[in-house]
Amino acid sequence: MQRRQFVQTLGAGSAVAGLGLMSGCATSAGRGAKVVVVGGGYGGATAAKYVRLFSDHNIEVTLVEPNAAFVSCPISNMVLGGHKTMADITVPYDNLSKRHGVKVVRDTVASIDATKRTVKLASGGELPYDRLILSPGIDFMWDTLPGMAKAGAADKVLHAWKAGPQTVALRRQLEALPDGGVYALSIPLAPYRCPPGPYERACMVASYFKKAKPKSKVVIFDANDDITSKKGLFMKAWDEHYKGLIEYRPKHKVVDVDAATNTLKFEFNDDFKAGVLNVIPTQRAGEIAVKTGLATANARWCEVDFLTFEAKAAKNIHVLGDAIQIAPAMPKSGHMANQHGKTCAAAVVSLLQGKEPPSLPLYANTCYSFVTATDVVHVASVHKYDAAQKTMLAVPGSGGLSSAASALEGEYAMAWARNIWADSLA
Repeated sequence: MQRRQFVQTLGAGSAVAGLGLMSGCATSAGRGAKVVVVGGGYGGATAAKYVRLFSDHNIEVTLVEPNAAFVSCPISNMVLGGHKTMADITVPYDNLSKRHGVKVVRDTVASIDATKRTVKLASGGELPYDRLILSPGIDFMWDTLPGMAKAGAADKVLHAWKAGPQTVALRRQLEALPDGGVYALSIPLAPYRCPPGPYERACMVASYFKKAKPKSKVVIFDANDDITSKKGLFMKAWDEHYKGLIEYRPKHKVVDVDAATNTLKFEFNDDFKAGVLNVIPTQRAGEIAVKTGLATANARWCEVDFLTFEAKAAKNIHVLGDAIQIAPAMPKSGHMANQHGKTCAAAVVSLLQGKEPPSLPLYANTCYSFVTATDVVHVASVHKYDAAQKTMLAVPGSGGLSSAASALEGEYAMAWARNIWADSLA
């Protein structure tokens, strides 16, 4: 099997299973070339590992990542519900170095010079590259919520939409909320990272309230007209497990926050006060991508060539994961970012070897959501490259939804998490 065929089947199975077949594909061309990867999430960590593997370790890879370890956003809602710990969703970067020879630099990127092909680090160092892979994730458009700029507001009103310290802090706020208190969750207009994530979060917080604070309540304020993912399955879970605990209010767009009084302000609706505010802001590509001029879609998302993930705005710079302008029906998910990473890695290796990149990527995406501590629902989809439209399209008749939540799917969800963490980082 050649790399081209391998990438064509990426979506349906484990890439790890194909690694043995990849051995020997790489030629000596590209030896000594330098690839810098910025961001060690699902997309970046995967790309860093697979550039090394696909090149038979001939291409030098440096991963720039500010955090000491990978923390998974998928499964992090379970931490808020008290069903998992942060240790359960944290994976070290050690194996990228020990097993694959990736140089991991703990730093952030201050600027990128696309002409000189250099990356300047916040610490003052500089990294040259032949190809740069940016996986910066999302950042928040705080200018849409003026009150959040006030002193102390961001420490009090949390988003917890990047798993890490805010996940822990929000859990503490929930624990401190008196029985009978209200937790208010606001959801921005789509697109945003992880479409079903907010509704899963409501389930997890409600599961905690049901056990520890039965007089409390979850109120969801959704800027969208309706539930954006797994609607029937979430509504069924709310009715069966959390009747009276969860209240859903669509068409509620938050336009400001008064952190001093814990008040949400809406475009058209009355203000609302709560004991705990959890505001998920409007999102765009990570700051370094925007700053570099790569966010060419409404100044929010980066447009890319889906065969290589090379940015349309800059040669030799590739962008993947949640930061890109997604194709129709393609979710911003960890599973999808992992596959972007492999496609991008294969393309970068080919280009550095003077070859054509693989031409027919095919992805499968599965997104699991916990609705109780044990029971899970999923949505799945398959996407293939359409050469005429130069984008990824959902394959007609593919994918689907759970028929009902089940503990068996809960086992599948945790197996999915362990497998994809290993695929990206082990």
